[in-house]
Amino acid sequence: MNAKPPLIILSGPTAVGKTALSVEFARAHGLEIISADSAQVYKGMDIGTAKITEEEKKGVPHYLIDVCDRSEDYSAFRFSEMANECIDTIRSHGKIPFVVGGTGFYIQALLKGVVFDDEGPDEEYRESLERIAEEKGCMHLHEMLKAVDEESSEKIPPQNIKRVIRALEYNHLTGRKISEHNETEASREPVFNAAYFVLTDDRDLIYKRIDQRVDEMLNAGLEKEVRAILESGTSPDCVSMQAIGYKEMVPYIKGEITLEEAAYQIKLRTRHFAKRQLTWYKREPDIIMMDRREFAGDVNAMIEFMTEECKKRGLF
Repeated sequence: MNAKPPLIILSGPTAVGKTALSVEFARAHGLEIISADSAQVYKGMDIGTAKITEEEKKGVPHYLIDVCDRSEDYSAFRFSEMANECIDTIRSHGKIPFVVGGTGFYIQALLKGVVFDDEGPDEEYRESLERIAEEKGCMHLHEMLKAVDEESSEKIPPQNIKRVIRALEYNHLTGRKISEHNETEASREPVFNAAYFVLTDDRDLIYKRIDQRVDEMLNAGLEKEVRAILESGTSPDCVSMQAIGYKEMVPYIKGEITLEEAAYQIKLRTRHFAKRQLTWYKREPDIIMMDRREFAGDVNAMIEFMTEECKKRGLF
């Protein structure tokens, strides 16, 4: 018998259908769900994050949704810390925790007990980097990263200022490259007895769903939601407002671009995000790939497959 605590994970690219499958699988086995989403944690950010509704939950308990104010930073470290507390709570209920979401690094941090060995954040240094990005642009900041950690600069796009700053800050605090740190942590053995499922599909179909979802978000009132957030005093520079769907709407609301341009940017950035997610999963060991095409999209067939894989690992 495996002495490690049990954990079931369902991940996959955005718009692949994780939410609906996760709820039905949780209902079938009495599981409780922990969200591994970097944006659904924020209160009042509902439409742009495709946040699960109470109706969609179908009575399944969900954790780490609507738990942070928009002014707060949320990171892999914070997710891992909070998710472990949720796991303890769920296990005290006699249930198996079920982690669902598309933020692969968060899942890896939890699954492998990643150690965050810097003492950060260094607020003064971070603010100086933010000023550089504002005054000289993201490409200049990215060149700074390339000078100290070329491998990280190849993996982190210049537009992802948050991650570029994090990598520079880590190097500043520890004298080490964050790419080396991540490689070391990724090679750790999992601290859970886990079944790690990754749901995927034809890439063109995923992209088509992404475009459709963005159109639905706009029709559902994304503009109104972003306006209300800005009017509440939330700064566009907050970590929460870097989420896809929010960052692109700000220049539209400021009158700098058209709504059509904003919609195009949201779709484009979401497709790029889905592509990076798919690349991430290819590097992850011990994942159980589930291609929707092999199940003809049949949710019951996917649940049966997941159930058998969990049984093989002694989870059920």
